[in-house]
Order: sequence, then C-alpha cells, then structure tokens
Amino acid sequence: MTLRNGLASLLRPEDSVLVLIDHQPYQLTNLNSHDPHAAVNAATALAKSAKVFNVPTIVTSVIADRGGRIFPQITDVFPGQEVIDRTFINTWEDPKVVDAVKATGRKQLIIAGLWTEICVAMPAIQALGEGWDVTVVTDASGGTSVEAHEVAIQRMIAAGANVMTWMALAAEWQRDWARVETATALNEVMLQHAAGSGIAYLWEQQLLNTPVGPTGQSSQ
Repeated sequence: MTLRNGLASLLRPEDSVLVLIDHQPYQLTNLNSHDPHAAVNAATALAKSAKVFNVPTIVTSVIADRGGRIFPQITDVFPGQEVIDRTFINTWEDPKVVDAVKATGRKQLIIAGLWTEICVAMPAIQALGEGWDVTVVTDASGGTSVEAHEVAIQRMIAAGANVMTWMALAAEWQRDWARVETATALNEVMLQHAAGSGIAYLWEQQLLNTPVGPTGQSSQ
C-alpha cells in the first residue's frame, strides 16, 4: 500500500469535492454507533465548512419518498440546490452523482453518510479502485452499531481510504489562520458546532472584554 504522507497528501479546498450521502430520517432511526444529535451536528458542521471553503458539495438521498428527505440542517446550507435521489444503494453506481463529481474536475473525494457500513463503504471502496483520493469523515457518518461502523472504517482503510473527523478536515482546509478570507467564517462554524471549543472561545472573548478593577478583580 502506498503510504499517505507528506505535505501534498494533505487536503486542499481547491482540490476537494464533498459527497453527503443519505443523511435521512430512516437511517437516523437505526443509528447506534453515535449519539444521533452528535451525528447531525457533525454532518451539518461538515456541510457548513465546505461552504466556507467553496468546496463543491453533492447531496444525495436514496428513495426519499420512503426514507425521508435529507436533514434540513444540511439542505439549508445549500438553498435551492437539487438533492440527487437514487435507487442505487451504492452511490458510485449512480451516473448522476458520479458525473456531478467529475464535472468539478477535482480528485480529492470526501465522503460522509449514513450508514457507514453500506452507503459509505461501497462508494468509497469503488472510487478508490478507480483511482480517486478518498477521505471518509467518520463523525459525520454512522452505522447501525458500533461494530458495524468500526469494521466499515477498517475495511475502507484497508482499501486505501483516508479517515478524518469534520474538525480535523476543516483545520486542514484552513491550514493557516492568516488566511483571513475564510478564518472568520470558519470560526463561526466552530462557535456553533464545536461544543466546548466554541464555548471556550466565547468565554475568552468575555474575559478579554471584562474591565479589571484596581485590585485585579473583575469590576462589577
């Protein structure tokens, strides 16, 4: 297996394309590898991060009439964008999705979805075999059990996939806080979706803006 290392192996927003797969009510009802609230939060944060960095994002569902529409937390990030609805379980067998990805001209393919062991693993493994540089965002994905999710991750790693969490991916896209054109917008995503890190930042801002009295205590 070719090792994934070196600066060139890191993800770049200008080379990335994101595919969000089957973040739907039916799948969420049997999500047991993650807290459902955390999975929705991570998927939403991933979508918002992609928008901050102008990363093309394809959103796809499977038989939405029965499985339900994509979570509004995601579709609200891309108002007016068509959700590609499929019958194929394996997204990478649907030419509409593949053609949309290829049309971006990008080769760093980032995937997240429900469930990891089915709707994420199949397209990831197929795309890897076709020469794509595939990254799976694990916390924006989830399986029917902890075992199902973890075995799927192991299977995709064995096939050559890169795995990350949404916050690690966002940091890799940002790379340098001097990139002010995205830093402020990304910070807003962190405030809304990074839990303790966002709260700590707000607390820091509060402390910086709190007047200090002559004894060193905060003035009332």
